[in-house]
Amino acid sequence: MWLALATVAMTLCVGIAVDLGGHVHAQQRAHALAAQAARTAGEEVAVAEAVRGETPTVDTAAARRAANSYLARAGVTGRVSVRAGNVLHVQVTDHYTPVFLGSIGVGTLTVSGESTARLVRAVNGTER
Repeated sequence: MWLALATVAMTLCVGIAVDLGGHVHAQQRAHALAAQAARTAGEEVAVAEAVRGETPTVDTAAARRAANSYLARAGVTGRVSVRAGNVLHVQVTDHYTPVFLGSIGVGTLTVSGESTARLVRAVNGTER
């Protein structure tokens, strides 16, 4: 009897550890995807201002398209916003399906991550 109960308890502990680790990994992935989508969007510079040597701004429509395309290829959903002309904010939503805890009724868990990137102009390593 003791061996049967100990086996069930240990299996449950292993299952919780595996699924919590998977959940944390999914959250880290969501954050990394948000950061990479923000960097991808930051490459969409409004060319006219940059050529004139002015403070760079983001081509808002192109930045949103670039970030959303990146997120779609990664298989996640997200929101992209541009603030102050040069600050990009990306929020990502993804899901994690538990491996072991699903057998006791724990369903799909939602994970999210967000990141911000700021477009800057630097001359000789100094932000201008």
